[in-house]
This record gives sequence, structure tokens and C-alpha cells, in this order.
Amino acid sequence: MQKYRLLRERVQAELPNVVLDEAPIAADFELARVHEADYIERVLTGALDAREQREIGFPWSLEMVERSRRSVGATIAACHAACQGGFAVNLAGGTHHSYGSHGAGFCVFNDAAVAARALQAEARERGERTPPIAIVDLDVHQGNGTAAIFQNDPSVFTLSLHGTSNYPFSKEISDLDVALPDGCGDDAYIEALSGALSTMFERFEPAVLIYLAGADPHVDDRLGRLALSVEGLARRDSLVFSAAAGRDLPVAITMAGGYGRDIDVTVDIHLQTIQLAAVAFGARRDSSAPDTLRSADFI
Repeated sequence: MQKYRLLRERVQAELPNVVLDEAPIAADFELARVHEADYIERVLTGALDAREQREIGFPWSLEMVERSRRSVGATIAACHAACQGGFAVNLAGGTHHSYGSHGAGFCVFNDAAVAARALQAEARERGERTPPIAIVDLDVHQGNGTAAIFQNDPSVFTLSLHGTSNYPFSKEISDLDVALPDGCGDDAYIEALSGALSTMFERFEPAVLIYLAGADPHVDDRLGRLALSVEGLARRDSLVFSAAAGRDLPVAITMAGGYGRDIDVTVDIHLQTIQLAAVAFGARRDSSAPDTLRSADFI
């Protein structure tokens, strides 16, 4: 998508302290922690049938396979970097409509789910306890695939704020769902998010937070149906980052959705998220330490 290229260019031009890493390709064994083996095989070999391709939303190609694997690899890399430095960003990602058995809604593999499983598996391999992970999904569409994947897993908490009448029209059950009406504006959204975060932290103590920072709740998003301003989205991001930083939680950020009528506004919103994260987590660092941001790039 064009917005990823534009976002990368803006990050390079306006955030000189960024360390921009190439997105690695997720390995088959990493994908297999979440996705069924036959589905992975069909994606990799081009054996998806016409119905599966329609459900995903675009045709199979070698480029689609590489993009999808790198998107997952970038979120895994962002999680690793966040655990070392407080936060990190995948300049794409947020493919939350993908289920273990199939893709949907422009999502082939579920990057947040695979990354969460990677962190947990790697911890167990080191002889450590399985880290509890929270996935906070603030894309305007419910993270139905993520919710289904972790529905019976108490080690991962799924929180979704989304439009009640938006895609997917048949919702899954997250650990905490907050459905918002069409036209929901800044104040109502922030009140709902504040309550949801409080509830999540009362019920769950994560070691890592994966944040899907969709730009699509914006008032001018073509697919959003909500009515947040750019300033309201800044309040949203700041609320998440403040809650995480105050609990010393590493945060891996993905950009998720954003389909604005003006693509530059969508890119502004995504860039704003990264800038606010740098402010929130930079305040935790020793003032003598370099102010750097690790970002996994993917186009």
C-alpha cells in the first residue's frame, strides 16, 4: 500500500533518531505456532482457491506471500526490540482478521498472534515462565481473527474497541470488547478506552503489550464510521502509552488500518503515533542515553 511507503519516507525525513531495520521474513515454524499447516502450505505454494482469495481480498502472488511473511516478521522483531528498549514499531502490520485456518479482510497471516506466540515460546525455551501478553486493538474493526485464536488462552488478553456496525459483521468474543456507535467522537471514545484499559489491568497483568494503532477511527476515514479528530487520536495513543509506561511495560506497535480520503492525513496520524510513543517512553530513559527508536520497515 502507498501509505506504507509514504510513512517510511516521513519517518526517515522527520525522525532522525530512528533505527530503521529491514523486516525479516517470518519462518514457517513461527507461522505454525498459530496457523494450520495446510493453510500455510496453500499460501506459500499458491494453492488458495478462488473463494479463499476473495475472502482475503486480493489475488495470490509471490509478492503477496513475501509481504505477508515480512509483515509478521516485522512484528516479531518489534516485540524483541521493545523488550530491550521499551517500545518499537512495525511500520505496517495489524493483520487481525486472519484466523488460524484462513485469511480474511486483507489479512493473510495474523502478525500480532504469531508475535505473541513467538515471545512465549522463546521464553519457555530459555526456561522462563510463559509471559502474559496483552493485545490492545484500536483499529476501528474488531480483531476477530485474534479474538478467535486466543479465545481459550488465559495467557493472552485481547482487548478490542471497534465500531459496532462495521466489518466484521459477525463478531468474535474477545476478552474485552467495547462496541462503539457510528459517529462516536473524541470524548466518548476516550472515556470508553479509559474504562477498558482500567478493566484490563484489573483482570490481567501483562508482561508485554502489542498495540494495534489503527488510523481508521478518524472522522474522514472511508471505512471507519467513527468521528475521531487527529487530536482525539493523539489522546488515544497517549492514554495507551501512559498506561504502559507507568507499568514499565514494553510496547510493540503496529499501524493497522487507515483508509483516509486524504492519504496524507492517514500518514500524519500514523506518524503522530510514533512521535507520541517516543515522547512517552523517552521520558523513562536515562537522560544520557541516546534517544533512538527501532522500527521494522516493510513495504
